[in-house]
Amino acid sequence: MSLALLHSRSLDGMSAVAVSVEVHLANGLPSFTLVGLADTEVKEARERVRAALLNSGLSFPHNKRITVNLAPAELPKEGGRFDLPIALGLLAASGQIDAARLAELECAGELSLGGELRPIRGALAMSLAISQAQHQGGPARALLLPKDSAAEAALVEDVQVLAAGHLLEVVAALQPASEEALPRAQALPRLSEAAGPDLRDIKGQAGAKRALEVAAAGEHSLLLVGPPGTGKSMLAQRLPGLLPPLSKEEALASAAVLSLAGQFQPQRWAQRAMRSPHHTASAVALVGGGSPPRPGEISLALHGVLFLDELPEFNRQALEALREPLETGRILISRAARQSEFPARFQLVAAMNPCPCGQLGNAAQTCRCTPDQISRYQGRLSGPFLDRLDISIEVPAVPPAVLAAQPAGEASATVAARVARARQLALQRQGCSNARLTVAQLDQFAQAEPAALAFLQKAAERLAWSARSYHRILRVARSIADLAESEQIQSAQMAEAVQLRRGLGKS
Repeated sequence: MSLALLHSRSLDGMSAVAVSVEVHLANGLPSFTLVGLADTEVKEARERVRAALLNSGLSFPHNKRITVNLAPAELPKEGGRFDLPIALGLLAASGQIDAARLAELECAGELSLGGELRPIRGALAMSLAISQAQHQGGPARALLLPKDSAAEAALVEDVQVLAAGHLLEVVAALQPASEEALPRAQALPRLSEAAGPDLRDIKGQAGAKRALEVAAAGEHSLLLVGPPGTGKSMLAQRLPGLLPPLSKEEALASAAVLSLAGQFQPQRWAQRAMRSPHHTASAVALVGGGSPPRPGEISLALHGVLFLDELPEFNRQALEALREPLETGRILISRAARQSEFPARFQLVAAMNPCPCGQLGNAAQTCRCTPDQISRYQGRLSGPFLDRLDISIEVPAVPPAVLAAQPAGEASATVAARVARARQLALQRQGCSNARLTVAQLDQFAQAEPAALAFLQKAAERLAWSARSYHRILRVARSIADLAESEQIQSAQMAEAVQLRRGLGKS
């Protein structure tokens, strides 16, 4: 048979689009042509496949005119994932393996020159796409991947994932009447999360710890403002330990995005991501982009924590790009040729000094900055960006006597138990965290006592808050009430919510 057809998938944003790999052998001048809008990495597959076949003791059709078509032709193809299907197509077209058995498979994998199979990006996205296609009535094909990628793809339980370490293993299993079978990949176990840094390690800072608990309970964004060395970064690093475990759907979504970027770590399966980009990161690095588009830090932190230290030092354009994802939980990257959408449901935690020298408000040291310098420094953060932050809290300097004392306060496990109860109350009541409540849902689920509501209205009028700030205060107050297991928002809880938005001395 001079024509072989195989099935694979190409990554397009968060999607793994079906690709048909057609291999044709014809008489004529020997050549190897690869068509179908393939980039340089895909075109280099010609040399990898040739060397892999020869070094594995298999026959390469040197005297044939070889044409490989990757369809659909208008879809860009990138990476080394098509090495394996191209090699199998050549073997099937030349009669070295059973071409009929290839119809039952979808495959992807990069080949070394010796024939070993190397891992690829987006294995989990491929598995999810096959599962979705099966649920919509598509063919039930098995997915053949390199061993290192197969365990990742096997996290999707209703897809049969086969694993191979070498091209010869695949060839032996695809021989006519062969009784050999490729092993089925085993899903990664859900490991118990290793104990992270404990909240009790931080001495003092009772107010900041309380803000951290409220932020964890409602999935609120948080800004920590204070002099250098007061524990802002330590507080942020302890937030993941306060959050409840990921659900199966959330864990799969988080792992799929990390897999697209080639950053999925099996030992971190089902654990919340903690991303801490440097302040030199560009807008594309934060929100995603490139050609082809890749997920940025806000997507890699899906259902986890994005920590931005030294917030005013970030490029202003990069911070402004976060405004829409903070509201919508997604990012749409538009280019002239196509659009790509990535999820961006993350919890933002940021830290900053109050002024260039960092000592503004520090009773132990004198600030050397002029009012104009302070204004310019804080002015690097635009009002619309700050308006989208739920909580802004001051982190004051800790006296030496407190630092010398024994650790005090509650451990992370104790606080996490309260947070889990509060989250459960919110899910039972409204089906989502308090930070995701719409304006209509606030009227229904964030009911406050008349005195509490009057206090909020007076504060909003006096501080000239926007409608967005008003609604964010209500969401934070709802989280504080959930921590106290209160059905209605009390006056004290509303006052605490108002106080948690005064870190920079403005709304």
